[in-house]
Amino acid sequence: MQLILLLLLLTAPYLVLSVVDRITEFKTAPATRARIGLTLFFLFTGIGHFIRAEEMSQMVPPPLVPFRLELIYVTGVLEILGAAGVWIPRLTRLTGFCLIIMLVGLLPANIYSALNRVDFGGHGAGPAYLLVRVPFQLFVIGWTYFATEQDWLQRGPK
Repeated sequence: MQLILLLLLLTAPYLVLSVVDRITEFKTAPATRARIGLTLFFLFTGIGHFIRAEEMSQMVPPPLVPFRLELIYVTGVLEILGAAGVWIPRLTRLTGFCLIIMLVGLLPANIYSALNRVDFGGHGAGPAYLLVRVPFQLFVIGWTYFATEQDWLQRGPK
């Protein structure tokens, strides 16, 4: 259920503004529409790192145990900064790239949580949760790439 809420936060503004674009003269660029949802998504998840820090800290793999809460707070701050940074024109692409790197870096914690049935955010369902979570995380990475107008995959080697 939590993933559905996150998916709606991420995509609903894009969908609503796409309809508005078609029926009014109010126009927004596709990446801008996507960035609104990206901001909502990272604000929601970032704030969650402070509201439910103790529960989230259970997702941190054992080698990082001494720093569990600190890691949760740091990633929460990074998510909130990312939500703001995507709106600073000179930082949009860099912020997007950093958010993508963070999402890739968080994937092992999500896998650890699912395999160890951490009862937070659906991870208690066990390994089956990964069948939904990993594709969702890949979708968020792609959405971030699009919303922050990255082009490093298209440019290729020089």
